[in-house]
Amino acid sequence: MITFDPPSLEKTVTELESRMQAPDFWSDRAGAARVSSGYRRAKRRLKRYRHIEAEVGDAGAMVEMAREEAEAAGLEAAAGFVGEAWGSLSQTLAHLSQLEEERLFSGEYDDGDAVVTIHPGAGGTESQDWAEMLLRMYLRWADRRGFKTEINEATAGDEAGLKSATVTIHGENAYGLLSSERGVHRLVRISPFDAARRRHTSFTAVEVSPLVEEDVEVEIDEKDLRVETYRASGAGGQHVNKTDSAVRITHTPTGVVVQCQNERSQISNRNTAMKLLKGKLLELEERRRLEEMEKERGELAEIAWGSQIRSYVLAPYQMVKDHRTGHETGNAQAVLDGDIDDFIHEYLVLKAGKVSG
Repeated sequence: MITFDPPSLEKTVTELESRMQAPDFWSDRAGAARVSSGYRRAKRRLKRYRHIEAEVGDAGAMVEMAREEAEAAGLEAAAGFVGEAWGSLSQTLAHLSQLEEERLFSGEYDDGDAVVTIHPGAGGTESQDWAEMLLRMYLRWADRRGFKTEINEATAGDEAGLKSATVTIHGENAYGLLSSERGVHRLVRISPFDAARRRHTSFTAVEVSPLVEEDVEVEIDEKDLRVETYRASGAGGQHVNKTDSAVRITHTPTGVVVQCQNERSQISNRNTAMKLLKGKLLELEERRRLEEMEKERGELAEIAWGSQIRSYVLAPYQMVKDHRTGHETGNAQAVLDGDIDDFIHEYLVLKAGKVSG
């Protein structure tokens, strides 16, 4: 059930605009970032509501014209107006679905871009191939959404697949949507690398963090960083360079590692890697905060940050099931081709219910 409150949204937009115009607004960069994010979100919701309101009005006018035409010349003559009204309503329902999705976001960075990092688990070639399949799935999902993607690094496996991959996905609510994909993904299939054609189970971890703006302040001591350069090669193809300018940064206190190899200069790769690091550290801090909240509620076991979240079974039958929500489908190939919106939506609804509860 969607509840619209345009007057409240208008009031919020006006109040936030007033705060943003204050001379000392940027003196607290973290607070300013939260206000700016809230302003963008409120203004976008209000704009969408007004657009839907206009669409409903147009559809109502079409229905009225169809009624008048039917009275004057019969139902057949009114068919064209009915078709236009139905087309307008169908479009409105799609926009309502987008607005319902927007309602599920409340995080500071939910409306921004996302950085997805994929790490294969134990299992060598099997898991590395599964990592590449997951990268393909997210790239196709992003393409379906009209999002832009940028492969920051993709390290080829020894025989096939990927040892690691990082992709930035640019699009509205990309982080809010993809945060539902954080966790371990399990694949069961007949291995294409096993001459005996046996069934294998593979695990790959997916990390998701926000891509933060450069003006967002995150405390990072340069002494805590181990910076390495290396030559990019392999699976990145045209997306990565082949010079020694690739950069890997390890944040020693947390063990967080980021890599970038798609830029042409070492300086550019380092700057991009630092942005990725900021996002990961912010996500790590948010994770800790949520875990503390769940400890107080006595529900820590329900937060499966690092556990298996979804299974993809390709043999002896086909099924993809999310273990958090229970949502499943028998069309595994469609999911691997990027059709994951239903899984994302079900998790966001579950998460929103826990937060409001």
